[in-house]
Amino acid sequence: MLHILLVKTSSLGDVIHNFPALTDIRRHLPNARIDWVVEEAYAPLVALHPAVNEVIPIAVRRWRRTVTRRSTWRELAELRRRLAGRFYDRIIDSQGLVKSAWIARLAKGEHIGLSKQSAREPLAARFYDTTFHIPQNRHAVERNRMLAAFALNFGIRTPIDYGLNGMHAGSHADAPAPYAVLLHGTSRADKEWPEAHWHALASSLQERALGITLPWGTPAERVRSERLARSVAGAMVLPRRSIDQVAGTLAAARLVVGVDTGLVHLAVALGVPTVAIFRGSDPALTGPVGAGRVVVCGSKGSTPSLKDVSGAIDEVLDC
Repeated sequence: MLHILLVKTSSLGDVIHNFPALTDIRRHLPNARIDWVVEEAYAPLVALHPAVNEVIPIAVRRWRRTVTRRSTWRELAELRRRLAGRFYDRIIDSQGLVKSAWIARLAKGEHIGLSKQSAREPLAARFYDTTFHIPQNRHAVERNRMLAAFALNFGIRTPIDYGLNGMHAGSHADAPAPYAVLLHGTSRADKEWPEAHWHALASSLQERALGITLPWGTPAERVRSERLARSVAGAMVLPRRSIDQVAGTLAAARLVVGVDTGLVHLAVALGVPTVAIFRGSDPALTGPVGAGRVVVCGSKGSTPSLKDVSGAIDEVLDC
């Protein structure tokens, strides 16, 4: 039985983009043991994938803030013991960063990653025993699938499968039904969509008899959610929830509309009808892809209009 370790620690979108590769591995190697190293915030989400045997959480983001604390060094020592305590036939780092390559080196086995021409940080390639060249102009999901296929010597012959289709929607007695989830928060200002558009869109969705549900992740996003909720009667600002709970909220939605953020990719992975709004990044490289109903509006440097997004909603809801 092969023992395989996947290293893809963050961010949320990157983690979700690695799910199809995990599905591929399980399909071709049904008896393999597959473990995954991931940031602690995303560990509950990775645990939802039925192909994962063990999730190994790390806390690099937290450790950077608490590097002088003894507790941090105890956790690092425990991580070393945990990774070194089991031999892996393949250790696949698809993140291509020095950080992820260093984490991968803590485990024993053959270390596999992207070549220096392919990796996001070329120096990371020095940490691997075996590297593969995968063009950077391929979509992130395809790059992850190709690396796994090369590392484990199998072909890719099936459509993208995130492995979450069997996930049950959460129980949301407090949420309007049916409802749309509006994901207005993102990591960069150049990815945001004008707030006036969100107000108008929320009102138009309410006219379609869809309730409005507004999650948030940062204090600024919460304030914006509250402003949007005040403009639309019955709109609901959700309390702060863990990523697996948010997944349940998305899975039960009739529609998800969002900017370029990890939760949009999660909605697509769950098969929820989704409209993705892009304006600060290239959807050809990192846009949502999958077998479900998804329409991408806009592109890098081009802001989609309210009319564009409304038309996309018509398309995904009428399919």
